[in-house]
Amino acid sequence: MPHLENVNFSAPPEEHDFAALLFDLDGTIIDSTDAIVKFWHQLGKEIGVDPNYILQTSHGRRTIEVLGIHAPQLANWDYVCHAEGQIPIQYGHDAVEVPGARALLDRLNQATIPWAIVTSGTTPLFSGWLKVLQLARPKTLVSAEHVEKGKPDPACYKLGAKQLGLADVDPSQILVLEDAPAGVRAGKAAGYRVVALATTHRIDQLWEAGADWVVRDMRSVTVASWDAKAQRARIEFRDALLK
Repeated sequence: MPHLENVNFSAPPEEHDFAALLFDLDGTIIDSTDAIVKFWHQLGKEIGVDPNYILQTSHGRRTIEVLGIHAPQLANWDYVCHAEGQIPIQYGHDAVEVPGARALLDRLNQATIPWAIVTSGTTPLFSGWLKVLQLARPKTLVSAEHVEKGKPDPACYKLGAKQLGLADVDPSQILVLEDAPAGVRAGKAAGYRVVALATTHRIDQLWEAGADWVVRDMRSVTVASWDAKAQRARIEFRDALLK
């Protein structure tokens, strides 16, 4: 968790219209850092690699890509899906929701605003976490198995928009919500606007990745209104970081 005590999150409120919201999962909707650390420590012991070395570059990347570097013999979807599916079962008590995430997702579902989760995790991991934390489920999910390349490649976010029926919408009308520089880069490479949460990475890394806004957590992102005729959600950003 970054140190944010002396950071000036005091930008005046802004409102912008979007056709859909695409969320990363870990670090954006939930904080499973402690669980993931325990997972990599256990797996690191099994494969004979220092888990601290793995953790330096694993966040925001797909497990199959991390294993492709450190344990190629395990870099297959059967193994990865099974291994990740065990994380919420074994370490579910170590995960919490990011402040403001539950209220935002519930509001999106209540207003029938299009949204999706686009995660570097697998479907079993996604399903496990939402079950443990009892969070709103999106109608659309793009998980690690659904794309050939993970973030920062933009394919995952483009697929999310396509599955929502918005492949041809003006890219600036899609909002990506991320916490990792790789995810920010993926959203920007797709042409979308990106709000970065300062929950897991240094603020300078998020700006360098191209974030349009940086906020402390999801409490700074709220739905101001939903125009059903125009199919646009007005999203308010409060207490963003002043550049």
